[in-house]
Amino acid sequence: MFRTALRNVLAHKARLLMTVLAVTLGVAFVSGTLVFTDTLKKSLSGQSAKSYEGIAVSVTSYGQGRNEQGEKEGEPGLGQQTLDKIKALPGVDTVSGRVSGFAGVGDENGKLIGSGWSNQGANYTPVKDGKDPRYAFAQGAGPAKADEVALDKATADKGNYKVGDKVRVATNGPVKEYSLAGVFTTEDGAVQAGGSLVLFETKVAQELYLKPGYFQELSVGAKNGTSAEKLLADIKPLVDKNAKAQTGAALAAEQAKQIEKGLSNLSTMLLVFAGISLFVGIFLIYNTFTMLVTQRTKELALLRAVGANRGQVMRSVLSEALVVGVLSAAVGLLSGIGLAIGIRSVIGSLGAKLPGGALVIAPGTVTAALVIGVVVTTVAAVLPAWRTGRIAPVAAMGSAHLPATSKSLLVRNILGSIISLGGIGLVFLGVSTGGNSGRMTMGAGAFFMLIGMIVLLPLLSKPVIGSVRPLLQKVFGVPGKLAAQNAVRNPRRTAVTAASLAIGLTLVTTLSVLGITVGKVVDRMSTEKLKADYRVSMSSDAGSLDKSVVETLSKAPGIKAVSPQTAGYFLVDGDFRAASGVNPATIGQLLNVEVLSGSLDSLGKGDVAVAEKTAKKQNFTVGSAIKLKYDDGQEASVKVGAIFKDMEGLLSPYVIDNKILSEHSEEMYIPEVYVNVDGGASKAAQQKVVDALGKNPAITVATQQDMRNEMGGMINTMLNIMYGLLGMALVISVLGVVNTLAMSVFERTQEIGMLRAIGLDRSRVKNMIRLEAVVISLFGAALGVVIGIFLAWAVGSTLAEAMPGYELILPWDRIGIFLLLAAVVGVLAAMWPARSAARLNMLTAIKTE
Repeated sequence: MFRTALRNVLAHKARLLMTVLAVTLGVAFVSGTLVFTDTLKKSLSGQSAKSYEGIAVSVTSYGQGRNEQGEKEGEPGLGQQTLDKIKALPGVDTVSGRVSGFAGVGDENGKLIGSGWSNQGANYTPVKDGKDPRYAFAQGAGPAKADEVALDKATADKGNYKVGDKVRVATNGPVKEYSLAGVFTTEDGAVQAGGSLVLFETKVAQELYLKPGYFQELSVGAKNGTSAEKLLADIKPLVDKNAKAQTGAALAAEQAKQIEKGLSNLSTMLLVFAGISLFVGIFLIYNTFTMLVTQRTKELALLRAVGANRGQVMRSVLSEALVVGVLSAAVGLLSGIGLAIGIRSVIGSLGAKLPGGALVIAPGTVTAALVIGVVVTTVAAVLPAWRTGRIAPVAAMGSAHLPATSKSLLVRNILGSIISLGGIGLVFLGVSTGGNSGRMTMGAGAFFMLIGMIVLLPLLSKPVIGSVRPLLQKVFGVPGKLAAQNAVRNPRRTAVTAASLAIGLTLVTTLSVLGITVGKVVDRMSTEKLKADYRVSMSSDAGSLDKSVVETLSKAPGIKAVSPQTAGYFLVDGDFRAASGVNPATIGQLLNVEVLSGSLDSLGKGDVAVAEKTAKKQNFTVGSAIKLKYDDGQEASVKVGAIFKDMEGLLSPYVIDNKILSEHSEEMYIPEVYVNVDGGASKAAQQKVVDALGKNPAITVATQQDMRNEMGGMINTMLNIMYGLLGMALVISVLGVVNTLAMSVFERTQEIGMLRAIGLDRSRVKNMIRLEAVVISLFGAALGVVIGIFLAWAVGSTLAEAMPGYELILPWDRIGIFLLLAAVVGVLAAMWPARSAARLNMLTAIKTE
């Protein structure tokens, strides 16, 4: 029986290829994801371990902590005194202090080199022989003076900098020029990620990133014969509770865990889409084996007649599935390895430097590929195999097909209705619950609703497709009428084919509607809430602007209104609350704040403005007294001077005068500054702002359109990634339509011959097959669009509270494109079956049983 199964697999090479391809795509995605993430994890962990070579103990400071009263306590970092104490320990060989933060380098045109968030600055710390072991210098040496810096080789090459050149470096304040003392190579993660690394003399770095005399981290080397554990035990009593000491090996292991955790999100997302593709592939495999069983009805009957029992016939079909599964798993694993190599190449072409190293093909990856390929294929073939056992030898020898009985369809419809209603109920429960828990409930409901709809598709196909039959007949004549009739001739097969498209279009539509709606909310926020001509911020949100930026802009000619958006905190009734510091005199010109009661002018008198939701929760009204404790520990009682409509993303729930916030904050965090210029926004005015800031490469001056594009670009990028990943499911859907039409042509060979004999020419036969494919494709696509819109509405209902002005928007243009693509899928999928049908010899076809 196994030899018979193997012969049958090889006898249907075209359908074997389509089935293998469907499973291979899913397996390739799974194995490629695992190979890529395992390789990246090993490379990054190896890089991390390499960076801690020679470090016996590392001490990291978390800065000042807070006591129970919310007051700051402890040192801002690890002081020179602590370093000296550690250095004096008997087992210590070397101690080096580290500080780091943002630093951007401009090229010859003044543009930032690197990707903003990964542009770093650090101190150069000679340990032995006047060298820092972390860096290998290709040219020159490390910075030894306050006006010197060193650059990583990639950045120096991009900027065409050579030793002795002047380099413009920006941190969060004004641009400064330094002399380039040296060019080095490094395994630093920021550089590997496509950023840059600037090395400063230690005192300069301390002034820029912390405080003179303090370090963020100490790296301790041990003398020969001294264990890291012994050194760690000696060092721990010397550091305060706001610092943590651990061995270099432990720190490297900790970072390896963090790397693994960070990669798990990427891995999970890719595996989810691989799972979707495999789920869609199940329908194709099911269809394929159903077709093969139907085509071999007589053969299977002969096997029964010569003594094969039901179990042997079933095992024969399952053996075919096993062969296909193993073959698909093997091809999928090899394809996945190629996919992993491709992903590395693509990321490298985008500027990020992934650590080198051989591909990691773990035993678990090979096992996963084999298990997935075999299990998915076998599970999908179980039902067709079970049906083979029900073929009666005499009926099968007479070529009588076994259409689904009305009883089986009734049971299916009842089951589908129960599952669908249960899923819809869970979705509505999630809507009423709201929040993350509601979305979890909604996700479960969406899954069951989709499964129920798939089960109900045979029931839905007849009335839906039947409703378009008059239109098809009117427009396309006889081929249109026959196409509609053929599409519902076997409702089970039509349902399985349409299901794959329905799943893909459900996900695509849900994501598109949500993406467009959220994008419009953000766009509306930019146009309605933001009145400023420009927003000044650090490139790629790389940190806080220096207060000198505000002072410079306030004095620059042609600028009429400036308000820094300062982020701060204070205690209200023992809880930390986020606060925004603004300029009371100009904030009304820069932001469209909807004041519900009171006046923003009161901010200039020392009052505080409170957002509506917070005011309701705390029972605040205009005139209410609030007891505050500021960042420096000072307490004050302030009045509520205004209550305003919530402006998430633009203002915190508490708004106060910038001067007051700065008086009680040791360091101001200024993420952005809003600016209005004389004469309104223009390219010339924007250039004035850029010039006023000294053409700082680390600072971005964004127009309102830039801000809209920034958020819209993020959303579109996410959607495009989703479209690309889901495209694989649609490829499998195309194969499913091809399979269905091929089966339809096979079953109707005699009928097609008769149609040809009575005058239906080849072109109209082709049109009939094409129209059948388009009808089935559009049926599945339309169902997916409807379910997708429903799910987008449900998810959007849980987002509305957190996004003022949220209103569901249906992107009819994209929905139209989705339906058009579904029709194109049908046309393309019908090419081969339509050609086969048109080329049938009519006399041979008429004689076919």
